[in-house]
Amino acid sequence: MTHKFIPPHLRKFIVEQHYGNYTAIDHAVWRFIMRISKAFFEKYAHVSYLDGLKKTGITIDRIPHVNDMDYKLSKFGWGAVCVRGFIPPAAFMELQSRGILAIAADMRTLNHLTYTPAPDIVHEAAGHAPILADPDYAAYLHHYGEVSSKAISSRDDYNLYLAIRELSDVKEDAYSSEDQIQKAESDLETAIENFDYVSEAAYLARMNWWTVEYGLVGKIDDPKIYGAGLLSSVGESQNCLTDKVQKIHFSLDCINTSYDITEPQPQLFVTPDFGKLSEVLEEMAETMAFRLGGAEGLEKAKEAGTVCTAEYNSKVQISGILKNIIIDNDGNPAYLQYDGPTQLSRYGNEFDDHGGDYHSQGFGSPVGNVKGFYKPLCDFNDDDIEKINLRVDERLEIHFDSGVLVNGKLTNILQDNGRILILSFENCTVSLGEEFFFLPEWGMYDMTCGGSITSVYGGPADYDNYQQFLPDDKPKNIKMSSKLELSNSDIKLNDLYLKVREIREGSVPPDIDELATVYSIVTSEYPEDWLLSMQLLELGDGSDWADNARNKLEIMADEKSDLGTVIKRGLALL
Repeated sequence: MTHKFIPPHLRKFIVEQHYGNYTAIDHAVWRFIMRISKAFFEKYAHVSYLDGLKKTGITIDRIPHVNDMDYKLSKFGWGAVCVRGFIPPAAFMELQSRGILAIAADMRTLNHLTYTPAPDIVHEAAGHAPILADPDYAAYLHHYGEVSSKAISSRDDYNLYLAIRELSDVKEDAYSSEDQIQKAESDLETAIENFDYVSEAAYLARMNWWTVEYGLVGKIDDPKIYGAGLLSSVGESQNCLTDKVQKIHFSLDCINTSYDITEPQPQLFVTPDFGKLSEVLEEMAETMAFRLGGAEGLEKAKEAGTVCTAEYNSKVQISGILKNIIIDNDGNPAYLQYDGPTQLSRYGNEFDDHGGDYHSQGFGSPVGNVKGFYKPLCDFNDDDIEKINLRVDERLEIHFDSGVLVNGKLTNILQDNGRILILSFENCTVSLGEEFFFLPEWGMYDMTCGGSITSVYGGPADYDNYQQFLPDDKPKNIKMSSKLELSNSDIKLNDLYLKVREIREGSVPPDIDELATVYSIVTSEYPEDWLLSMQLLELGDGSDWADNARNKLEIMADEKSDLGTVIKRGLALL
């Protein structure tokens, strides 16, 4: 099972599918969506889609078991786990970087058949999974997860995520009041209005939207669908190929086009092939702080105002909120100052006694070469150590090329394979000219060692040890709708759906009189339900009751609405 290989900080988002909680109505909604989608996508989706349905364990007649999908995905290097609701983008992307597809366990209701405000198994399983059968696309998605997991996000990104998640949760909660929905909508509008800084994560989210969610592939004048948002949308998938939607050649410029999740997209981007996606993603990666490092990368972290990690060439990592960067005369970082809990790590493992609880009030340390040695402390050999008298319990002065001066009594040297990584001082003063960064009365001073900052990226280096200092980002525990919670009326309707499914899947021809009885109950007790009538027509067209059912559905199909369109597509399959 894939979940056995998921680190602790991601396991909190994983849930059981609870397959038995899906109702017969849920399975009927899934079946209808998949039937009309398969018929449409045979002609209009990328060739790998239909083949991918089989290879990834996605069934047409009933909701798939995610465990089955996990097993089948493993055959081409991927896995699948169940999640509930909107999990944080960083968590979703980290799972993706590990080759794990996060699949929402919930199933959209019949009332939300054409659109659901929350992630559901139709979108994640039927949308994302099938195209993974294409190796070039799978490679892009995996690399995208890796790049995105390094992206720096801002406070605006997080506030927007919280607002979207709250609105989704409120709309899906059957007990939400109209006032609660309006407040959530208002909060989302406020979060969008306050969004004045476009972070790396936001730019990558745009690339994700125009590729993974709403991407087209092939010729600009005859593209095919591959984006999961289109593959799982029974309405927009049909509209997107018309001349009403502008088609643009895919390039890195797509990150400059924002999107509205509540409206149909006025333009879409067409990639000639899936290999192009990886090329453009690599262009984007070259502009990001985790590749740039240095002052430019640090400035991105400072501007974002979120927890980020700066990595020295010694592989020592500082994780926290970067408050200030002192730049030397050559434009290189000379001193870093952090605010609040700060973690020191190496290769993603927190040093003992150097977590956010110890460095709870912030942290500061120099960057660069030691004056006169043309190298950083981490590269010092035994002769260099002797020259500056670097010994525990000795007073020590370290002059850096930048002008930073560290003066204190050395109490500890943390090394690895002879490489100096952290020096600890007491009675220490750290200064640059007349500016003081640390004073003796502040306590012990710990100094990380390295000559340059080679990488800067979003999040802490050792997430599991730092997560206690991060906001609680676990989605609300909103229970998936269950047949155990159906009203008496809904129980009867669900039983009718179950009866029709058993008739359809039985080994003997359906009894027309039995179908007529079911139709009579539906029309008299559930006049708003149309899907069961559609299923009955599959089994017994030609009789009087069937003619009545068809006429009723044809009237609904003539309505200019998304529901009317999908009913028309369903009738075309009979």
